[in-house]
Amino acid sequence: MSAIDTLPPLREVIASHQLSARKSLGQNFLLDLNLTAKIARQAGTLSECDVLEIGPGPGGLTRGLLAEGARRVLAIEKDPRCLPALAEIAAAYPGRLEVINGDALEIDPLAHLRPPIRIAANLPYNVGTELLVRWLTPRDWPPFWQSLTLMFQREVAERIVAKPGTKAYGRLALLAQWRAEARIVMSLPPEAFTPPPKVSSAVVHLTALPEPRFPADAAILSRVVAAAFNQRRKMLRAALKGQAPDIEDRLISAGIKPTERAEQVPLEAFCALARELER
Repeated sequence: MSAIDTLPPLREVIASHQLSARKSLGQNFLLDLNLTAKIARQAGTLSECDVLEIGPGPGGLTRGLLAEGARRVLAIEKDPRCLPALAEIAAAYPGRLEVINGDALEIDPLAHLRPPIRIAANLPYNVGTELLVRWLTPRDWPPFWQSLTLMFQREVAERIVAKPGTKAYGRLALLAQWRAEARIVMSLPPEAFTPPPKVSSAVVHLTALPEPRFPADAAILSRVVAAAFNQRRKMLRAALKGQAPDIEDRLISAGIKPTERAEQVPLEAFCALARELER
């Protein structure tokens, strides 16, 4: 394995700091620096960008991002055990890495970043979906970020890029494809990680569109698709009956058959329904 910087291999870093991945924090460490550099390259040219990284752990992807030329990296890490390892990286890249010890769900990163901003992360499994939905559903658009380069369980990645009528199609696909271009750019087997998870992983790259594909209020659309896919086997008029007393009429006005199921309905129609419910 070729070196990407002068720092020790990650296995040595983990051993010297006595780090072990904790299931409670959704941790699985990616130790191959060639792979972390490859993931960093999927984020594009970084020399003029600040990069937000969530859950850096011992810093494999962090090192990849910095080695690939990121102007600055803000790494938010909940596990204090990882801070000494990240401090060593900060010392090797003076002025280019800031580490915050805290919960990414509670920290506003914008006080620490300047545009243009990209997000790249091997997301902890237990918060990955929630963070993605937050980044996709701000009230105003375009968002603070240009692109997201994120690692998920393979099943979650497939849900993000799924098309109508497929088993994986649902809330994540609709919210991602409403405001972004989403594609899977890498696949990783379980044995790439320490400890190996039970499932394969994949990296998804999402590029923010200048404006949503179809007009809709983000909060209403989020609420509607969450309700629609919460009970997949029900017809939409039943799944959405709590959204409006005249939901059947609203569905018809949006061009949706009340007897359809959520997985049959394309993004454009859900956006039309969100506009109907906004009236």
